[in-house]
Amino acid sequence: MKLSTRTRYGIRAIIELAQHSEDGPLQLKIIAARQEISVKYLEQLMTALKSGGFVRSIRGSKGGYLLAKRADQIKVGEVFHCLEGPVTTAECVEDEEFCSRAADCAARELWMEVERAIEGVLQSVTIQELVDRTKGKAALDYRI
Repeated sequence: MKLSTRTRYGIRAIIELAQHSEDGPLQLKIIAARQEISVKYLEQLMTALKSGGFVRSIRGSKGGYLLAKRADQIKVGEVFHCLEGPVTTAECVEDEEFCSRAADCAARELWMEVERAIEGVLQSVTIQELVDRTKGKAALDYRI
């Protein structure tokens, strides 16, 4: 399984907003520059994230984007599902009729277990925890 650019960039944008939540709204061009994402692509991501209830926009010269909820209330899994859709490892996991051997297939059971494990990790981590991890790395980098 490989994450899409959409999901990776979207989560990076949410983390950026969370890191600067006390600074007020962030303009797209600032987020785009800091995260090295094109403004045009970031606009598309923000539209999806806004529809998902994760960000809100403020119009005007001092406008931009803010988190719609506190970072500790946003699970990474929720953002993942908004941008990527469900975690899927194999067609037969979603649709047992896809393969005639699905009912007795040990490999299918493994793929189901992998999906549950990924889902568990995604749902166990909040955006705030990722921000905190980033702060820890920045402190370590500074000391080196």
